[in-house]
Amino acid sequence: MNIQSHIADLDTPTGVMRTYIHRPVGNGTYPTILFYSEIFQQTGPIERAAKIMASHGYAVLVPEVFHELNPIGTVLGYDDAGRDKGNADKAAKDVQGYDTDNAAMIAFTKTQPWYNGNIGAMGFCIGGHLAFRAALQPEIKATACFYATDLHTQIIPNKPGQHSMERLKDITGELLMIWGKQDPHIPAPGRAEVYKKLSDAEHIKFTWHEFNAQHAFMRDEGERYDPQTAMICYQLALNLFSRTLHQ
Repeated sequence: MNIQSHIADLDTPTGVMRTYIHRPVGNGTYPTILFYSEIFQQTGPIERAAKIMASHGYAVLVPEVFHELNPIGTVLGYDDAGRDKGNADKAAKDVQGYDTDNAAMIAFTKTQPWYNGNIGAMGFCIGGHLAFRAALQPEIKATACFYATDLHTQIIPNKPGQHSMERLKDITGELLMIWGKQDPHIPAPGRAEVYKKLSDAEHIKFTWHEFNAQHAFMRDEGERYDPQTAMICYQLALNLFSRTLHQ
């Protein structure tokens, strides 16, 4: 499908959140995907990934995940300075701020003429964690998490009982968990910890895939990009959303 892109500046309790919207051209109704970026916000690779999903018949919303901490429109570089700033923002934002961000996007989506009544979530790196966080919202029917960082750590600030893995009872939709075996940010013991907790939460329906790939293997810039594996993973996500969001 041909797609169109536009911007919505959404009010949240922690400030205005710029949100980039990519959706099919025309006046149809489509499922919505809340699409969460890496720490660098909507870079070229993130925009292209969101547009890939939109071209398959979805309205894709990409929020600026650190909107409280940066001027509107900030995009960090894939370099040491960008990485340091993004990691500092990650450590500074309380995880519950993402909950109010999610609520604002869901409320906005429900007012749009292109909304078909179904919402999912997807994200890469910290965005994988934030997609997982979005799954705590009752409206989220399906979530694709790509190498989600810090599910097995306490790096993202949170109050007791508010860590994402402490709120598994709130997840009602299906999960797709995708990992790279050569990812130093989520080593094998960390992945095993997440897998066990999801398995122990017997109400959660999830699938789990580990590939021989590095961190950020979906990013179509740089030496870690694995295009063949990325294509497989897009198909896995599209399979999930076609089964759950077109009902």
